[in-house]
Amino acid sequence: MKENIETFKAPTGTKDILPAEAAVWLSVEEKCRDIFDLYGYKPIRTPILEHSGLFNRSLGEETEIVKKQMFLIPRQTEIFCLRPEATAAVVRAYLENNLDKTDGFMKLYYMGPMFRAERPQKGRLRQFHHIGIEAIGSSNPYVDSEIIALARGILEELKISGYQIKINSLGCPEDKQTLNRLLREKLKDKLEKLCEDCNDRFNRNVFRILDCKNDGCKQVVSELDLQYNEYLCQPCLQHFTIVKNNLDALKVDYHSSTSLVRGLDYYTKTVFEISHPGLGAQDALGAGGRYDTLITNLGGPHLGAMGFAFGLERLLLAAPQESGVFAENLSVFVITLGEQAQKKGFLLLQELRQARISCDMDYEDKSLKAQMRKAHDSKARFAAILGENELAKQVIALKDMRAGSQHEIAFTTIVNEIKERL
Repeated sequence: MKENIETFKAPTGTKDILPAEAAVWLSVEEKCRDIFDLYGYKPIRTPILEHSGLFNRSLGEETEIVKKQMFLIPRQTEIFCLRPEATAAVVRAYLENNLDKTDGFMKLYYMGPMFRAERPQKGRLRQFHHIGIEAIGSSNPYVDSEIIALARGILEELKISGYQIKINSLGCPEDKQTLNRLLREKLKDKLEKLCEDCNDRFNRNVFRILDCKNDGCKQVVSELDLQYNEYLCQPCLQHFTIVKNNLDALKVDYHSSTSLVRGLDYYTKTVFEISHPGLGAQDALGAGGRYDTLITNLGGPHLGAMGFAFGLERLLLAAPQESGVFAENLSVFVITLGEQAQKKGFLLLQELRQARISCDMDYEDKSLKAQMRKAHDSKARFAAILGENELAKQVIALKDMRAGSQHEIAFTTIVNEIKERL
């Protein structure tokens, strides 16, 4: 009688990235790295495990993330957490390693998993992945404009269209206090029209009302008619004007929205969000903004900083299937028939790989038809066919898997021939 053995599944809200999908992820990450290199950003990797207090202080005690979504790990007298976002972790690394003293202004990028205990839905998991940047050490509005342009560049590189860039300015801390009072004044007589959560937010964090997805609340927010000159000081208004003028000069399409606030306490001045209609109710592809007070709040000097992050899973949902993002990178699949052909084919693999040509072969002794099917499934550019006839003539039958054409090529020239055709 067969023993009952307990089986396991991935935890709810997480998923396995299997080889075919993982290849796409690597392609997206590589395209993003190319863009980051163009803009002068350098990689940084921080632990996925951090002290929970880092996010309590940086994100705000009243944010949804801190109150409900952090995965906490008590360990003796300390409480750790799985990082819910990367900005605070990057700033912590910047300060802990004295980069403010040695390098000053730094452009950094990161890629990796984040964790939030929320209800899994389309494009939103409990373990999700961010691709993001942080430019630390400058308050210059040109940095803001460059970062938004960089975000657009990534979307163009991934051939994603139909997105909308929304921007706003929250101003300096004093401006945010003015905006807080202004919102309370405008909303105090409309509480009965707001959902239960927003009535609670009115007392805890009135900014969160502007981000509510409830239709009734969105209607109330749309009627507030906020104007920048009602709460932005002159320097912050000028900063935002320069950002918008730069975006206009770069021909970046954007929509200015006074109701865009983002959900984290550390944001100041410029904030932005990129949404896509194909993602449903949770339509944000990515978002970011300036956080000129965060470094001071974490014990560092007064330095300006700005960043953003894309959700990798969301980028993949928005990218068109026919785009180059989904291309496989295998160049040659070697097909062999018989023991001698297998020996020769195995040596050919080494020659191709030494020439930096990606390749593979069948190791299951499949038939010619089955090997051709495997070559097709691997999306290889060429199939290199080697059987008794080819061995006798010292040639390889090279089949172009796209064009369907086939040519015999001498052993001695096969590597150069493939390099030229690629």
